Amino acid sequence: MEKPIVTQAMIDAFDEFTHVTFDRRAFMSRLTALTGSAAAAAAVLPLLSAGQAAAQTVPADDARLTIEEVDLNGLKGYVARPKGAAGKLPTVLVIHENRGLTPHIRDVTRKLALEGFMALGADFLSPLGGTPANEDEARTLIGKLDSAQTVANAEKYLDWLSMHPRGNGKTGAMGFCWGGGQVNRIATQSKALDAGVAYYGAQAPLADVPAIQAPLMLHYAGLDARINAGIEAYSAALTAAGKRFEIHIYDGVNHAFNNDTSAARYNKEAADLAWRRTVDFFKANLA
Repeated sequence: MEKPIVTQAMIDAFDEFTHVTFDRRAFMSRLTALTGSAAAAAAVLPLLSAGQAAAQTVPADDARLTIEEVDLNGLKGYVARPKGAAGKLPTVLVIHENRGLTPHIRDVTRKLALEGFMALGADFLSPLGGTPANEDEARTLIGKLDSAQTVANAEKYLDWLSMHPRGNGKTGAMGFCWGGGQVNRIATQSKALDAGVAYYGAQAPLADVPAIQAPLMLHYAGLDARINAGIEAYSAALTAAGKRFEIHIYDGVNHAFNNDTSAARYNKEAADLAWRRTVDFFKANLA
């Protein structure tokens, strides 16, 4: 059987489903119309979705890492750091997409640890019982989170990192999709944040931009019209307020281009470049 062809219209429909409507039945109806049949739609769907079976690029039992599950007074997380590292480590909070602390985000956390950081993959769905296995359920729960409390919880995670005996007192945050938007919001309120990296995340309210203290690196996908609509105004506000920031737009790639578990949207070239820029940015600002 030939590999199904995934068009931009199919990707756009999936993006609308996972970020705007959350209506699976309507999405499948639209996907069926775009592909020509229910069977074709069923074949395309796994290429659009994030497949957890492919989520592990760094083994969970990698001998180079020390890994632990933590519970910070009800806020759960997944911590990875390089084993036997000399000296104290810069620390980074990893903030998930709107599907919660998935195996993919755990993998990103381990990958960051191999770069020389102590990384904490947070589960922001902890107040609602933690990340469920069902992604649709996770997206529904994300919508029930209190925005102000979520930012407050982020500060608790960051404070824990900043005071950790293995950390050097410098804390960064990186987030993807929903998590990228959280990085922007956290930056407007956090006292503990020393550097932030947002991947295709919604911009912070422009009125709050003057309160940002930490330098920001903002990664955007060239084909991500929904998120990119806010870039110009956000950039202007950051510039007017004299903030330290850099914006990178990766032409011809889709929202979630960093997620290597989504075959149709992942772009290795853009992901590798964004990752290298991110690591270098954190090393420069968290030393």
